[in-house]
Amino acid sequence: MTVLLYVAGVLVFVVAILASIGLHELGHLVPARAFGAKVTQYFIGFGRTLWSTRRGETEWGVKAVPLGGYVKIVGMLPPGKGSVEEVEVDADGNEVRRLRDFNTGMFSSLIADARKAEWDLVEPGDTDRLFYQLPWWKKVIVMAGGPTVNLVLAFVAFLLIFSTYGVRTLEPAEGQPVVDTVSECLLPYDESGRACTADDPQAPAAAAGLRPGDTIVSFNGTEITGWEQLRSLIRTNDDGRAVIGYERDGELHQATTSTTVERRPTDESGETLRQVGFLGITPTAVEHVERGGPIFTLEQMWGMTKDSVVAIVQLPVKVWEVGKAILGLEERKADSPMSIVGGGRIAGEVASHDEIGATEKLVMLGSLIGGFNLFIGLFNFVPLLPLDGGHIASALWEGLRRRLARLVGRPDPGHVDPAKLLPVAYVVGLAIVVMGAVLVVADLVVPLSLTG
Repeated sequence: MTVLLYVAGVLVFVVAILASIGLHELGHLVPARAFGAKVTQYFIGFGRTLWSTRRGETEWGVKAVPLGGYVKIVGMLPPGKGSVEEVEVDADGNEVRRLRDFNTGMFSSLIADARKAEWDLVEPGDTDRLFYQLPWWKKVIVMAGGPTVNLVLAFVAFLLIFSTYGVRTLEPAEGQPVVDTVSECLLPYDESGRACTADDPQAPAAAAGLRPGDTIVSFNGTEITGWEQLRSLIRTNDDGRAVIGYERDGELHQATTSTTVERRPTDESGETLRQVGFLGITPTAVEHVERGGPIFTLEQMWGMTKDSVVAIVQLPVKVWEVGKAILGLEERKADSPMSIVGGGRIAGEVASHDEIGATEKLVMLGSLIGGFNLFIGLFNFVPLLPLDGGHIASALWEGLRRRLARLVGRPDPGHVDPAKLLPVAYVVGLAIVVMGAVLVVADLVVPLSLTG
């Protein structure tokens, strides 16, 4: 039964991601066709074609490697200044357009070959249907359509979760704090979570003899009324000496200890540190549930978006650390990025976990799928070719420079030529492929786990 649930979880996740990829590509295809551009291919996956069919001028299909998808819009690259269009007649008497480029040099030849490959798809009658000839704002809509679909899917997934299940957090119970756990040892902040060793100093609360169930009633002579008050007093206890009054089994006791000073982050980045007092207890908590509709969902997603943007900026460094984990040079961190393979493994663990209820499983799977869509959508907006954001940036620049030319009375500068950035696009594309491969290998060799 556990194996079946695991497989079911993996399948649900994979199918959901493939559906997201398919809808992403439809986000490009639908507006492209609506604006009159010619779309010749729509595929989910890369590599060898597993199945395809032709409907009108578009070939629809599925390929062997389900790590993405694409639509082929004819005329993404305009002819270059050194390009000459030639019209030939094939054996059947049909006109065939060819693009000949007389530029030389490594990069020039690379760009020329890309232009030729684009132009080989142009047929008689396609001249007015080429993508590069669309107004800049239509280009933006076409290229933004895909990642926008991912963001909408993420919003729908989180809206369903936040409006029904809600956001559940554990908050300290009201009134005088009751000790829930007592830290056995004092660990550096960046090593929190690891097991205590014989070399680690004893935590102040443990040294004072505090136990789970004790109620803290005073701290250095100040009557305690709540956890936030106690935590503030501990953190600002400059001289370190602490006299703690507590109640155990209906009797009042007093213990003296020293609140050890430790370094804690003062901002969300975790880089700026300050010294604060530390006792080593956590209070008993109660579950707090907050539900909401679209506005609440957007507020929650805004925080996720900021975290995702930070993750995208740090992605090369994180993948480098994952690579070292593959080689056994360090442990793989719990917050490291993962591929669709890792996501599938986590989904399988969630579905087959005995201690997670059915509702919580659905919520966790929905959150996983929503999180992937949010990250994919934001990542595709990065303004670098070959990502959608690179094409969007080119279109915006085209619109801006044409408007500036009109304002100053200069001739229309024409279409922006993204082909000039193809060397950069190939480097970025190669980097994306390498990072993806590293994450897939890591998810097989040193996988992340639900249980840590």
